Amino acid sequence: MKKILIIIIILLSPNVLAHIDHYKKYNKIEMEIFRNGELIGYNYYFFTRKGDETIITNEIKFSVKLLGATVFQVEGSGEEKYIKDQLISFNSKTLQNDKEKFVNLVFDRNKQKFVIKGSSYSGEASIDNIVGNWWSHKILQTNSQISPISGSIKEQVVTFIAKEKIDLYGKTYEVDHFKLRSKDMSLPKDKRLDFDIWYDPESSQIIKVSYSRMGDWEYRLKNFE
Repeated sequence: MKKILIIIIILLSPNVLAHIDHYKKYNKIEMEIFRNGELIGYNYYFFTRKGDETIITNEIKFSVKLLGATVFQVEGSGEEKYIKDQLISFNSKTLQNDKEKFVNLVFDRNKQKFVIKGSSYSGEASIDNIVGNWWSHKILQTNSQISPISGSIKEQVVTFIAKEKIDLYGKTYEVDHFKLRSKDMSLPKDKRLDFDIWYDPESSQIIKVSYSRMGDWEYRLKNFE
């Protein structure tokens, strides 16, 4: 019990395991997206570096079909820019069922705040927020996240569930299983956070994410370089 408590404290401490430096060996992270066990798309992250600057570009695309007709589809891209461990900017464009969504975020050094202009929210935000993408384990270390699609700010609670083993694509991972939920679970289901997340401390990678919303969804780590 004491060992598990130490693991939780280390993982959730804001100053430990929180550095972009943990991803310096990665050039690409590939995740596949499944709905009800069927492969429907992908979510890829690409890393480029120049001195203290790191840029992570994100590509996502998936579509849900019913009786041969497409009933839900998303296609988008985004770019996170860091200087050392500080997020400097984030920009994204997403087409969701022909509806355009976007985020333009910049770090205001004078105010020490993020300034966001998004399709769902425009205004300031604390720099304690992170962009809610699945490449970074920081999503398990914060009390709130910024939607990478619309810019909305979502308060969250992260709970450790158990240490587990999972098999994906012929690999076995020893992972920490977490539950990530909205702080206010009375929000409408399409607005609230309710995810199961499996994290591999050895590689600092999120291995799998699952949630239920118009079906059972999974993001699975397929490959990283």
